[in-house]
Amino acid sequence: MKTRNSNSGSTKISAKWIPLICAFCFALGLVFSNRIWVPYESNGEQLLSQRRREQEEFQAVSEDSTAAKKGKDVMDEIVKTHDAVESLDKSIAMLQMQLAASRSSQEMTSLSGNAAATSVTGLSHEGGHRPKVFMVIGINTAFSSRKRRDSVRETWMPQGEKLVQLEKEKGIVIRFMIGHSATSNSILDRAIDSEDAQHQDFLRLEHVEGYHELSAKTKIFFSTAVAKWDAEYYVKVDDDVHVNLGTLAATLARHRSKPRVYIGCMKSGPVLSQKNVKYHEPEYWKFGEGENKYFRHATGQIYAISKDLATYISINQFYLISLSKVTRKASKKRKSGQKGSKRLNLMET
Repeated sequence: MKTRNSNSGSTKISAKWIPLICAFCFALGLVFSNRIWVPYESNGEQLLSQRRREQEEFQAVSEDSTAAKKGKDVMDEIVKTHDAVESLDKSIAMLQMQLAASRSSQEMTSLSGNAAATSVTGLSHEGGHRPKVFMVIGINTAFSSRKRRDSVRETWMPQGEKLVQLEKEKGIVIRFMIGHSATSNSILDRAIDSEDAQHQDFLRLEHVEGYHELSAKTKIFFSTAVAKWDAEYYVKVDDDVHVNLGTLAATLARHRSKPRVYIGCMKSGPVLSQKNVKYHEPEYWKFGEGENKYFRHATGQIYAISKDLATYISINQFYLISLSKVTRKASKKRKSGQKGSKRLNLMET
């Protein structure tokens, strides 16, 4: 009897634990179920999102590659167009030079046959006759340079009857060359008129004065002087230069038998193609490829050219590239510290 009671007691105790054990097993199953399946679902989403990102990145790279290819094609076309434009400009410049040479040759032939011929520039010779002289000196001056002109008159430029005598006996004509102001009959023009009435040593040019118009002024001077005087040489001088007339005349006389004489303080310098440098040359390509230099040229303070070159300028002044452009740059470089030759050298073209 004792044995049966003890066995039934132990059986009842075991039955109480069954619901707890079931609940525990159920909870344990939920825990393991979440830990096993959720990660699989999460990993699947990660794989899908990663795949999407890879596809998007591939598309972006593909689009960038296409855009880069298109950009490269556009740049290639731009370079080709630029090269074509430069080639065309060179061809045009060459044709202009050939045209200028042809016009000059024809006009020189005409002038040699008829001393009273009219230049194609429209400047006719006064009275159908040009006085034949040895040289014409044009002194470049400005409205504000009265003191410089007076200094020249007091030193190396004769005055009054002596100036006329120099022209008749030596064939040396000296004039201050100046244009007019932008305003017609301004006080500046009237001051020059008054000064000219007193000294009679001006050559008035059809030109509007301005610092950045010096090259045009120089070409107009040569054209005007050629139309007015039949000289062997034409000389351009700045009004701050004092000239020894005897030395200048003797130097030019030694080269009378040589054609196309261009004489002065000759120099050369590199053609600067870089845009951000001080003396950048916009038309650098006209001087060739690579590290080229300007053709040998005279600094702007004083230089002389023979009659055939002056006639060439007179005929072709509207077609020529700026004559004094490089001489003006050379003068600026010289003032900034770059030294030039101190000898008068001869260059025949």
